[in-house]
Amino acid sequence: MGSTSDMPVMEKACRQLNDLQVPFEVLALSAHRTPREVEQFAREAEGRGVRVIIAAAGMAAALPGVIAAQTTLPVIGVPVKGMLDGLDALLSIVQMPPGIPVATVGVNGALNAALLACQILAQADDALAQRLRAQKEGLKQKIVKANAELSAISYDYKTN
Repeated sequence: MGSTSDMPVMEKACRQLNDLQVPFEVLALSAHRTPREVEQFAREAEGRGVRVIIAAAGMAAALPGVIAAQTTLPVIGVPVKGMLDGLDALLSIVQMPPGIPVATVGVNGALNAALLACQILAQADDALAQRLRAQKEGLKQKIVKANAELSAISYDYKTN
């Protein structure tokens, strides 16, 4: 993440990765304030066993693109809400030049970034794929339960 002020957003990704038993690193790296450290991280990540990078940044949101420019690993950008309700960060991450792709989730979408990273990893990890399937089934069951509870609510003109 661009700075530790992004941690409240990124905590959702950390919790999700932890719940799905996926090892992960958490670092504060700034494309503008620590460019050498960002370059070193990006160039050495694959050698350390990293398979997907989630990079969060607000405002100018250069971090995901700078990392993607220096690695062939998949990079998922998380625009962090700051100025302009996060639209500035979203547009900075999504508008990458040809040849430097960054997958991008919604503003403050760290949870979805973690799930997308896990889906990428699950292509080569059957146990992780099974945990993802179980989680999706749990999401379905929450809606089934919610609809059962809604059906029990009575109003004079409610038709279902």
